Amino acid sequence: MLTQLDRLESRCLREDGSLTEVGQRMWEGLATERKLEFHRWMVKVRHFDRRSVILQRQGRIGTYAPLEGQEAAQVGSTLALSKEDWIFPSYREHGVAMIAGMPLKNILLYWMGRVEGNRAPKGVRLLPPYVPIATQMPQAMGAAWAAKLKKESSVAVAYFGDGATSEGDFHEALNFAGVFRLPVIFFCQNNGYAISVPFSRQSAVPTVAERASAYNIHGIRVDGNDVLSVYHAMDEAVKRARKGGGATLIEAVTYRKGSHTTADDASRYREEAEVESWVKERDPILRYEALLSSQGMLEEEKKAEWESHCRKLVDQAVKEAEQASAPPPTHLFNHVYEELPPGLIRQRRELEGGVETHG
Repeated sequence: MLTQLDRLESRCLREDGSLTEVGQRMWEGLATERKLEFHRWMVKVRHFDRRSVILQRQGRIGTYAPLEGQEAAQVGSTLALSKEDWIFPSYREHGVAMIAGMPLKNILLYWMGRVEGNRAPKGVRLLPPYVPIATQMPQAMGAAWAAKLKKESSVAVAYFGDGATSEGDFHEALNFAGVFRLPVIFFCQNNGYAISVPFSRQSAVPTVAERASAYNIHGIRVDGNDVLSVYHAMDEAVKRARKGGGATLIEAVTYRKGSHTTADDASRYREEAEVESWVKERDPILRYEALLSSQGMLEEEKKAEWESHCRKLVDQAVKEAEQASAPPPTHLFNHVYEELPPGLIRQRRELEGGVETHG
């Protein structure tokens, strides 16, 4: 039986942080600033994620979806995109949102249940997080179709987990994208579990990437904890899409260190030894830091300064989010219906009048 990591395409970074032959060639072609940028973003994302889990435990934000362990997949893929590209995220892409241009305050407001958290700044082509599984995939396909019809150079990217590959939306989106050779990238962060269901229980084939052949699109499987491999795969997919080469399905094999959400207990369905092997041997930040150190590019003093800077940024974002004025109770009736049905109109009037509503 092959393991998840036995079917990977050529990787750039080994578990000990050393470069493979492919990785060495890629490393030599990267600018120094880009090499450092990978690390800075991964550290920033992790600081935000860990603080968010604490905020949820303190009752200061709602149920939260942790991403720790998946930083390389999100950072590497997003840095390969440009401002003209459209991003369709699931509910775990906080790192993607940050790099795309979403303020930390807004991301926190989203987890506080505020509509402001769904509003990306002007010029940021980031859609609100999609909570229903896989619904972002046909929409990303639609955005790519529109770009092709309008002869634009933008690419659309749908982010999703392995659980989404069992939904009909997955197959419909890939089929349509294959038929019309659309500039869309389907980026799967396969963290091994659809909440508590292991990938082996929901798929008859051992990988997500091999499904691409059914739709005549390019498919590739990479080490999702290797930021260089992820960046390379995404960069190639973007270039292919812009040149009219059609869609790509990328499977980034990764692992979430925490539970599915803060309302879940992963210890009920994951063995401790499995978690430890990923945490100790395949941590995306530690692997990359080992590489930077071997290249003389990671000074402990500079690292500490950046971590301190990230903590201050997150602290400020928390302060700003918690100081935001509370919305009126009638806000509950907005942003759902174009025209409210009679029953909800009555309830809103009662609420506005201060009358308690029963049923």
